[in-house]
Amino acid sequence: MVRPANRIITGAHYGLKDWLIQRITAVLMIFYTILLFILAVIYQPESYEDFKSLFSIQWIKIVSLLCFIGLCWHAWVGVRNVLMDYVHPMGIRLTLQITCIVALLGYLIWFGDILWG
Repeated sequence: MVRPANRIITGAHYGLKDWLIQRITAVLMIFYTILLFILAVIYQPESYEDFKSLFSIQWIKIVSLLCFIGLCWHAWVGVRNVLMDYVHPMGIRLTLQITCIVALLGYLIWFGDILWG
């Protein structure tokens, strides 16, 4: 196939990678939700103290953190793609992307503080 010399290529071409990240993180969050449902059925926590003792188990903390990292990654890919598609002025788009990154990192740190605090 011969490509024209004046062909203009635009966009970052993240397509397949983004699609795969979205699917993998979604499946991860589904499994985590199912795990939480099973744990709720088994342990039947009824109070804050019951939930706190459930989430004091180390492997549950680790799995919860991994799921939240997946959630943040999932959110970042989605927001970045929406901003790239619909916010055309570069300065505004960059400002919104940086704001999103800072917010997601803040949420991740806060989540870690809640789990291990």
